[in-house]
Amino acid sequence: MATVIVPAHNEASVIEDCLNSIINQPGIDNIIVACNGCTDNTVKIVTTKFPSVTCLDIEKPSKTNALNVAEEKAKALGISYPVFYIDADTQLSENAIQHISQVMDTGDVLLSAPTPIINTDKSSFLVKTYYKVWTNLPYIKEGVIATCSFIVSEEGRQRFDKFADVIGDDGYIRCHFKNKEIANIKGAEIYITAPKDIFSLIKIKTRARLGNMELIAKDKCPVREEKHYGNVMKERLFSKNFFSTSIYIAIALIIRVRANAQFKKLSTYTWEKDTSSR
Repeated sequence: MATVIVPAHNEASVIEDCLNSIINQPGIDNIIVACNGCTDNTVKIVTTKFPSVTCLDIEKPSKTNALNVAEEKAKALGISYPVFYIDADTQLSENAIQHISQVMDTGDVLLSAPTPIINTDKSSFLVKTYYKVWTNLPYIKEGVIATCSFIVSEEGRQRFDKFADVIGDDGYIRCHFKNKEIANIKGAEIYITAPKDIFSLIKIKTRARLGNMELIAKDKCPVREEKHYGNVMKERLFSKNFFSTSIYIAIALIIRVRANAQFKKLSTYTWEKDTSSR
């Protein structure tokens, strides 16, 4: 049996689809939606349409704080492992909960994620091109990067105390595990809608890069296995993928510049969110 935690900040347009993909799956003990700082009707949707779900209405708009509060509630209810931390703007494939739980029961994988399926049907050409390159990079295929959702075993959860007050919660978790301890689970999928426009993509990717920079600066990464993929990009530049790789690199450079600028004002950072895909 598993515990599912869904942090949600103003997710009225997507929370119903997310919970519908979870609610009837076998192998779930408790589902907790941690609404945080919501000014829309997310709470009302959860409480009226999903009465079996535990809905928390948390005043503070913070994903990491919401995760901590939800975990305390899960402990009070009787927490079950593994714990699924699922973003509210995603959906799980059928039987994903049970399948992932069974895989993690072997003890070889301590941190996992479903295999990400990124829908770019409504995205612009530049966004489609970016994801075409990004999803095929080695470090993405290593696991638990492309989803923003993750699953932790009971042994894995002992690696850290509470979620730190950082921008990148998924990056923070990944920093506690070696590459051999993590995996995207085949046979279980998570569906993610890509941003429609290039600016929305740049915003969320800047946030991700900024989050990683913050983790390093604040020494929040006890396990770091750095790998460099410069040769991979060079090979792509001198191949039939030259055009798409060039676009990817150009966008990645913009993201790097924005993240570096925002890092200088980290104390006043305002969370950037993609609203185009909602």
